[in-house]
Amino acid sequence: MSSLIPTEKIEQKILLVRGHKVMLDRDLAELYDVETFNLNKAVRRNLDRFPTDFMFQLTESEFKNLIFHSGISRWGGTRKRPYAFTEQGVAMLSSVLRSKRAVQVNIEIMRTFVRLKQMLASNAELDRKVNALEKKYDAQFKVVFDAIRELMKPLAPGPSKRKIGFHH
Repeated sequence: MSSLIPTEKIEQKILLVRGHKVMLDRDLAELYDVETFNLNKAVRRNLDRFPTDFMFQLTESEFKNLIFHSGISRWGGTRKRPYAFTEQGVAMLSSVLRSKRAVQVNIEIMRTFVRLKQMLASNAELDRKVNALEKKYDAQFKVVFDAIRELMKPLAPGPSKRKIGFHH
């Protein structure tokens, strides 16, 4: 089964904001192959489908933080605070954007969210097992358990690896 968009590309666009995994309007528009303005226009026409737990606009400080960490230039990128869509908001977009591509992209995004949840659940299960082993054995293995915990920590996000050059 061939994928319309590589899972890795979708994963790179999922951010953690206010404790929620979200995707920004501009990233969704890119995936759906529509202009951000048109995506937001379709959402505004259907605001009743997007309560605050489905979609919210970034605050000014969140937006500045995003600009700082993603390397978006002040003069080249968006000047408006973007909208962030939770998993439910992304799912709701499929009822607003009715193109064939939107439906296919939505399916890929939903699969990616599910895959990320499964990875987190398996990590939580591993953490529980390590805790149980740690309680079972004495302090002589503390160093081993500390090393395992260090390996289980998520990697800190590194610098953006955007390709240099002209892009369409």
